[in-house]
Order: sequence, then C-alpha cells, then structure tokens
Amino acid sequence: MPLPSRRYLLLTVFTSGMTVLAVEISASRLLGNIFGTSNLVWANIIGLMLVYLTAGYFIGGRWADRSPNPRTFYSLLTVAAFFTGLVPLIARPVLVFAARAWESFDAAVLGGSFLGVLILFSIPVTLLGCVSPFAIRLALTDSKHAGEVAGQMYAVSTLGSIVGTFLPVLWLIPTIGTTKTFLLFAGLLLVVALIGLLVVDRRRGLLALTAPVVLGLLAGRFLAGPIRPMEGLLYETESSYNFIQVVERNGTRFLLLNEGQGIHSVYNPQQLATHGTWDLFLAAPYFNAAHTPAEVQSLAIVGLAAGTISKQYTAVYGPIPIDGIEIDPDIVEAGRRYFDMTEPNLNVIVEDGRWALEHSARRYSVVGIDAYRLPYIPAHLTTQEFFQSVKAHLVEDGVLVINVGRTPDSDGLPGDRRLVEGMVGTLQSVFASVYVVDVPNSFNSIVYATVLPTHASHLVENLDRLPANTHPLLTQTLTWALDNLQPTPQSTRLRVFTDDVASVELISNSMALRFILGGGIYQLFGP
Repeated sequence: MPLPSRRYLLLTVFTSGMTVLAVEISASRLLGNIFGTSNLVWANIIGLMLVYLTAGYFIGGRWADRSPNPRTFYSLLTVAAFFTGLVPLIARPVLVFAARAWESFDAAVLGGSFLGVLILFSIPVTLLGCVSPFAIRLALTDSKHAGEVAGQMYAVSTLGSIVGTFLPVLWLIPTIGTTKTFLLFAGLLLVVALIGLLVVDRRRGLLALTAPVVLGLLAGRFLAGPIRPMEGLLYETESSYNFIQVVERNGTRFLLLNEGQGIHSVYNPQQLATHGTWDLFLAAPYFNAAHTPAEVQSLAIVGLAAGTISKQYTAVYGPIPIDGIEIDPDIVEAGRRYFDMTEPNLNVIVEDGRWALEHSARRYSVVGIDAYRLPYIPAHLTTQEFFQSVKAHLVEDGVLVINVGRTPDSDGLPGDRRLVEGMVGTLQSVFASVYVVDVPNSFNSIVYATVLPTHASHLVENLDRLPANTHPLLTQTLTWALDNLQPTPQSTRLRVFTDDVASVELISNSMALRFILGGGIYQLFGP
C-alpha cells in the first residue's frame, strides 16, 4: 500500500487543525442566532468541544496503534469531513423549530434543541481529534525522532487552528454566512481526505466521492428560506458581531439582534415616541438646575444601533452635533436602509465605544450609553475608569445616561436590582449625583449621573418652566421620568466596578438564572 508523503501528512494535519477551530467558532454563531452569545452559551460550546477532542486524542492514539495504515487514516478523515458538513444541515430545521419555541418559551424544546445541536458535533469533532495522534504514528519511522515528529505535527496543527480562528470571524461568516462557512471547511477537508484516500486505496476513494454529492443535495434541500423565520421579517444578515434582523409590525420597524429577545431600535415614520427606554434619554439634561432645551448643544451615543435616540434628539433639540458610536457596520447599514438613519447632523463612528470616546476631541452636553442588555454587557463599559473618561468628555454641566437591565417582581419573587446597584455605586465614585428611573413594564432602568451636584427637584422645576413651544415628546418624557423616579441606592456597601475587577458577567448570569428558575420568564411570554 503506498504511503502518503510527509508533506501531505502535514497538509492534512494543517487542514484538520484549521477545521477544528473553524467549527468551534462557527458553532457559536450557529447557536447564537437562536440562543444568544452569552458566557453560558460559550462555556457549553467550548466545554463540550474539549470533551470531544479529548475523546478523539485518546481514541486516535489507540486506533493508530491497532491499524497504523493510511487507508484507515484517510477514511476516518473522510467521515469527519462529511459529518462536519452535515452539522449545519441537520441543525437548520432543529434551530428553526427552536426559534418558534422562543415565542411561547417552551423550555423543554429550547433545552432539547440546544443539547441536540451540540451533540451533532460529537462525531466530527471526536474524529478530528483522532487526526494528530494518528498522523504522528504514520509519520514516525524512527523512535529516535519521536519528539521532533510530534512537535512538528502539533505545530502545524496549531498553525492551522490560528487560520481557522480568524478566517471565519474576519471574512467568511460576514461574507457567506455560518452554514456556508461550515460547508466550505468541510469541503476543504473532504478534498484533502479524498485525495489521500485515492492515493492509498483507489477503489475506496472512488466510493467516497459520493460524500460531496450527498452534501450538495442536502444543502439544496435544507438551506432555502430565512435562518429564523418570523412574522413581518424584512431583512436578516450575519455580521462579524451579530445576527441581525429587521421586522415590521403594524407600521413599526424593530431591530433584533442574535436570539431576538431584545429590541434595539424602533422606527415608525408616523410616531416619534416609542414609549420605551429610548424616550427617557431625552430627560438627561433636566436634572441640572434651571435648564432649557437650548442648552443641549451636543450628544454622544455609545451603542447607536439603528439611530432611535439620535432621531429623537434631533427632533426635540434641533440639528445639534451627534456622534453615534456603533461597533457593527452592518447594523449601521441596516439603520440607514430601514430606519431612515440619515440625519445630516449625525456623525456615525464605527468603532468600539470606549476606544472611540476616549479618542474623541469633543466635549458633550450628554453622553448616552445604550450598549447594555442582559446577559450581554461589555464589562469595559461599566468601570470606574471608563466613567472617568466619560466625565472628561462632558461639559461643565454635562450628564451621563445609561440603560441598565434588571428583573422586576414576579409571583412573589422580588426583583433583582444588583446590576443597577453596581452601576450606581460605580457612578457615585465618579459623578456628583446619580438618579434611577424605572421603565414601566420592562426589564430596564435608566440611570443618570451629573457632573455638578444636582437634586431631583430640578426635574420638577424644569418641567414647570418649559417654553410653550417645547416639543410635546419632551414634556411627556419629563413627566414620565418624574412618575417613575426611584430612590437612589446610597449604601456604602455598593460595589464599584473597575478595570481590574468588574463582576458584571457574574451578576448578569446570576440574575438571568435566578429569574428563569423562579418562573419569572413567563412574564415575557404569558402563562
């Protein structure tokens, strides 16, 4: 039986290592489109992948000793490639079913779908784990060079893994999508496996040529239609950061990201008010004494999304300069295309929020942070050091306003305000005064922090002295803020988040689990 050359074995190991990491990265997006991309989802994906690889290393080593021939090696690689391509095709109908289960929060269906899809990875990833020990056994002709051969194989495999990490994230998934990324890497691995198999066993190699044909037929069968179908769907795409959907219902458009359980922007050309968190950002300047609409000179928004806040500020305060910071360029494109995010005074900055704000030469009347949502909170946007930078970019009477998640009371279970309290404690270490307004019938509180010492009574005074020509949305918003103003936590035991220690993810995960286990999740979907 002819043996593969050392170079071809190295190419095989490189392609296998590349595919392993590409599968892991793509798995997070495949599941994230339905279940989100929280730490809990990531931990399950990474943990099970490592379990499968561990089993593969063990099985591969024993298998190679019992059958140290290239025909076995390239046969198992062919099967691994075939099942890698099958994963997204079989998962597609399961995930569509799970997406529908979100609408009624059928926990059994959701949990079963999640675990079922993860189990689909067991065969390909375990077989891919067999590759390196098997390749070492085939390449080893002299035990004196065992260390050199093993080191070379693992180095090449790791190099492939590096490529498999960056290629899907930076190019393939945003360009061709998650499913086609799976199929591309499965196809590359299949080509390498089939060439090797044809060299060492032509008859078996010719029989294995049916594998790409079967994958092609299944792809044509399962890839039709949207990834997550829903009523009123206008647009969906996958970016480097998010799974993006735009939905229109009763004349109002909504921006949904990832699992789609949070609304990130709202647009109705006939109605400026949203009756949601976005409106309350307008109230930020009025915690200062004797404030008028004319004194709002500029705004920065970290978490622009599709521009709901910038549209409202422009309508209420006129064409003031607005810097809208959004990390995802595809969300910006959706905003311009479907949400009329075309205000000439809006300067869109596609960049990480903290980096962009710290490198801005401007000072603002208001800085708004709308980049938090349970359980996905960028920890670097919650720390004392970040808020010190924000304060440095505010004018003398500037105000910071943040949308923060909480869980409300449900069936005897008290609401969980730990995240709000943590944000208040951190802000109190930087700003003179801090206020909390709960958004009714929601899982959100709006937190305001002022550079100058201020008092809640200023909100009443400013509402009373609004000019007659004030935009009605502003009058409505100030009244709403007053009606829902909460006592500001003042305990000296409030935690302070820092760049070194920010337990934001621990708190948000704990809040989400406590809420679900306590039955509160049915507030989202009804009994």
